[in-house]
Amino acid sequence: MAARLWFLSTSCWKRVHAHRERFSTKLHFVKSRRFDVDSQRRHCGTQHDYGDGDSGNRKTRFYATNQLRKVARNGLTWCGAIGIGIGIGGYYLYKNEIIRVNASTSASASIWPVASAASLSKRNLRDQFNFIADIVAECADAVVCVDIKDTRRLDYFSRSHPSMTNGSGFIVEENGLILTNAHVVMGHPRSAVQIRLADGTVYPGIVEDIDVKSDLATIRVKPKAKLPVMKLGVSKDLRPGEWVIAMGSPLSLSNTITAGVVSSVSRTSTELGLFDKDMDYIQTDASITFGNSGGPLVNLDGQVVGINSMKVSAGISFAIPIDCARQFLKRGEARRSKGIITPPSKRYLGITMLTLNADTLRALQIRNHHVPAEITRGALVWKVVIGSPAYRGGLVPGDIVVEINGLPVESSNAVYQALEKHNVLNVRIYRDNAYFDLVIQPEDVSFNEQR
Repeated sequence: MAARLWFLSTSCWKRVHAHRERFSTKLHFVKSRRFDVDSQRRHCGTQHDYGDGDSGNRKTRFYATNQLRKVARNGLTWCGAIGIGIGIGGYYLYKNEIIRVNASTSASASIWPVASAASLSKRNLRDQFNFIADIVAECADAVVCVDIKDTRRLDYFSRSHPSMTNGSGFIVEENGLILTNAHVVMGHPRSAVQIRLADGTVYPGIVEDIDVKSDLATIRVKPKAKLPVMKLGVSKDLRPGEWVIAMGSPLSLSNTITAGVVSSVSRTSTELGLFDKDMDYIQTDASITFGNSGGPLVNLDGQVVGINSMKVSAGISFAIPIDCARQFLKRGEARRSKGIITPPSKRYLGITMLTLNADTLRALQIRNHHVPAEITRGALVWKVVIGSPAYRGGLVPGDIVVEINGLPVESSNAVYQALEKHNVLNVRIYRDNAYFDLVIQPEDVSFNEQR
């Protein structure tokens, strides 16, 4: 085919060249003839009139112009023919080449790249960059909603107990062990725990272990089949700026997902004003709200690195490091291995306290509460629950606790520590410009009996 195209183009070029040579010969003859005529006129000394002055010169130029136009038209015609021939030949060559390649190779081995469905899916931006969706698909089934039901009331229409509050949790053992926050299951007398899985299945839950200081608790359910388990990571390897995903059930809205980055990996409890805690929290800007407590904070490997615990403001949230939760789970496993299956209990006093500091003392002075100069530390009783051990022992709001069992009280944390160690508290308080000594006997309350 290429030889044919070369022969066609060569033939056309030869014809154009020959025609140009003929035109050059004729033009040379015309010029020579005109030169002879002019020479004769000058030699004879006569002037010949061809009808209109210098009409002979005009006829000569007219003849040459016509010849030039004829050659130009012929050249354009041949050039067009050459272009059409080359186009037809090229198309024919391309068509034969495609047919030959398709006949000798598979359909995917074409000389032109063909975009298959697999290659398109790899280039799909949603598949490439939606890493959060991939983590959620892997972990969401292990996140649960913790509902606290009020057993004292019954809804007239649904004939079920209404919810008092709710929280979140996640499954750590396939046989039904769930990790959550202690404050989710605490402080709700005569209530029941209900666990709702991601698929909507509901199980009654029993509080198995609890640690008020670390704000962690475990709940046991009895599933009919093995449950999906959340993988536990290592929080000490976290770095500020890492992506994290907060999962939970805020406002009882199950399977809610928010994302953010780690703002700080070691925010001390004293910075947050939590003097009764001894923990370094993970700070994140992943949005959490009421009901997210107890839910997992997951890294991009799908591993839990924290337990969502509290929100200060929009963009400032805190989580308990998973390393702390690992120690809590080990202590619970040790209890169960020893055959200790007694439900956990707590010491109940029934008061709300504030740590006495310079700001609190200044506020008391403004409200005309006289505080002697020797009192610079202590715990201010803010609220007393009616019928509680503190109420029966004689404590009233406004009392300042200065000593417990002969030891000075520096903060409200000292009261909680004494509550855990002693069965009877000898409390010295300051009230109305005088000191009083009270005896208070805390109660041991089982969490499951409390419900």
